[in-house]
Amino acid sequence: MTETAAAPRRGVRTVTVAAVLFLLLLLGIAGARSLQDLERARRREAELESKIEATRERVDALEHRIHRLRDDPLLLEQLAREELGMVRDGDVVVVLDEEEPEGREEGETARQ
Repeated sequence: MTETAAAPRRGVRTVTVAAVLFLLLLLGIAGARSLQDLERARRREAELESKIEATRERVDALEHRIHRLRDDPLLLEQLAREELGMVRDGDVVVVLDEEEPEGREEGETARQ
């Protein structure tokens, strides 16, 4: 072959190599981005799994409380006394006045 015929082949070869290198560069960039997206998705999945586990534990605790409320009369009595202010027959109820007695300044204590 002559030098003039070899020159166009070198040009084609150079363009082909440049195109292949460019495509490899694009694939590398796309792959790096895909890896970032995958890592982000894995972190999000771990976060959601953690929230799911916490929710399951909360559901279990609430189911246990429901069971106790249905089956534990002592718990019901305690809640009725504490939250609703209920008393049993025969209980002595002492009502304390929350207001300060007249003539006494705030912070002053009673003398005995």
